[in-house]
Amino acid sequence: MVSQVRVSPPATLSHSARLLAHPLLHTVEGTVQVFTSPHRTFFTKVMVQAMRRAGQGDAVLVVQFLKGGIRQGTARPMQFGQTLEWIRADLSRCLHTAEVTDAERETIAQLWEETQALAQSGQYALVVLDELSLAIQFGLISEASALSFLTTRPSQVDVILTGPEMPEALLAIADQVTEFRRQFLP
Repeated sequence: MVSQVRVSPPATLSHSARLLAHPLLHTVEGTVQVFTSPHRTFFTKVMVQAMRRAGQGDAVLVVQFLKGGIRQGTARPMQFGQTLEWIRADLSRCLHTAEVTDAERETIAQLWEETQALAQSGQYALVVLDELSLAIQFGLISEASALSFLTTRPSQVDVILTGPEMPEALLAIADQVTEFRRQFLP
């Protein structure tokens, strides 16, 4: 005769907390991936990865800090399928230089605050921060704030950072760094 003793977690824990308390179940730690290139033409490669994850049922958030022109903002995210939300800054134009108006600066600050809150909610498995390095270079988002976000996000959330000339501090904590280069053959 074989017997097994099973100790249940306290009933006061939530259902998800009881599941996580199981010795065979654990949360997989999320990764930080960096995609960088001197050219701003590789976003489709990142979107393929985001769409693949969304197609597998993971909730994905894509945030474009410097793209505008469609009057979108956090109040009107685009929804692709059931699991991919895409937010662009509520700007009348796309930003290509550090020359921005106070209103544009405020719009990016609001988008960054909302992005952090959405990521901290834990509802997304993947968060893509497009052209984060340029937003940092243009003085729209502080490097310290980006580092704080990456180190305090829910542990299971994967993050993809994109942009040219990614700050060394962000590269240092990345799990994977991919550099896209164009090679012209003779």
